[in-house]
Amino acid sequence: MKRLLDCDTSDLKKMNKEERLAAIEASEGRILIQELSLFQQTQLLEPLSDAEIACAFGADMLLLNAFDCNAPQIPGIECEAEEVIRKLNAYTGRLIGVNLEPVGNSSLLSERSALPAGRMATVGNAEKVKKLGFDYIVLTGNPGTGVDNAAIIKALQEMRAVAGDDLILMAGKMHAAGSKTEAGCNIINKEQIHAFISAGADVILLPAPGTVPGITFEFISEMIAYVHSLGKLTLTAIGTSQEGASAATIEQIALMCKMAGTDLHHIGDAAIGGMDPKNLMTYSIAIRGKRHTYIRMARSINR
Repeated sequence: MKRLLDCDTSDLKKMNKEERLAAIEASEGRILIQELSLFQQTQLLEPLSDAEIACAFGADMLLLNAFDCNAPQIPGIECEAEEVIRKLNAYTGRLIGVNLEPVGNSSLLSERSALPAGRMATVGNAEKVKKLGFDYIVLTGNPGTGVDNAAIIKALQEMRAVAGDDLILMAGKMHAAGSKTEAGCNIINKEQIHAFISAGADVILLPAPGTVPGITFEFISEMIAYVHSLGKLTLTAIGTSQEGASAATIEQIALMCKMAGTDLHHIGDAAIGGMDPKNLMTYSIAIRGKRHTYIRMARSINR
């Protein structure tokens, strides 16, 4: 099994879901996901899509936030709506995922944000995601949406049949997502992790240490060890706009995540006007050095 760290585009195309998960695990905590915001429908550097910029700065995988399954479009990707993800894959050669949001009934810390039907975590949207050509789904929540863990479990149970042997299912929250009862260190616990995995999650998403109040290195390290004991992988996430923090902060968070034992690293989409390419590269160098970072940046999608 080739490490995803070393994979060419042609390798990824040959792999099924389980092989991709094994390739991630074999990379020993050196795989980086860049989240990309579609809220504003803008581009950092026209005419390129933000996804192409992310790949140029070292992203191994891409994650689309606020992608509407009922109106598929990505700024900088010009094609028929039903071909937009396949076209993006042709341009980048990366595994591409999408956030779907399971809205719950929790009491909220703030006013609830309206959520278009095409962004909700439903079986219908999972089927559309699969048809469009995505490689993985992340069940999580944007600020103020009211996504909670009970709703994530329900969505996993409903979607696992659709995901089958094709779509990787990742699940968890980067922050409270507006929920009053699931804020701080109450965002996740071992019981909820077990429930996520029993419901069909392949990867458990956890807030990166230092991003959410009360989420310490020790706490996340314990949660990651528990996930690994159940035979699954983890993704630590910066979803608190700290993707736009200083390089020193990015390096500190990155190393804490790696020391905690995570398999996948995520860097968010809310720096200033979206992603921060320089901080993406800073994160990459922190967890795997210049050698692997530059190879990923330079590797041709035609290999």
